[in-house]
Amino acid sequence: MRLGAVVFVALAITATAMEMTRKGEGPAPRSAERSERAEPDSLREELRRCSHLGETGARDPDCLNAWAENRARFLSPKTSTPQEAR
Repeated sequence: MRLGAVVFVALAITATAMEMTRKGEGPAPRSAERSERAEPDSLREELRRCSHLGETGARDPDCLNAWAENRARFLSPKTSTPQEAR
């Protein structure tokens, strides 16, 4: 039992040492799909603005509309693609 624990600890230390000595390869390149979705989302910006308003945001008509739209997006049923239906 102790031998197994010693082997496990030795492997963990070796893996950690190898990871620490590894040269930085940099972040993985972003896919084109992700960069297209990275465009500023006006709803997200509006929700962020409303959250900074604090209690005043609860009376702001633009914030109320933004929260309603966000709820509708979040709670609406997702349509499945033909590949997911299989």
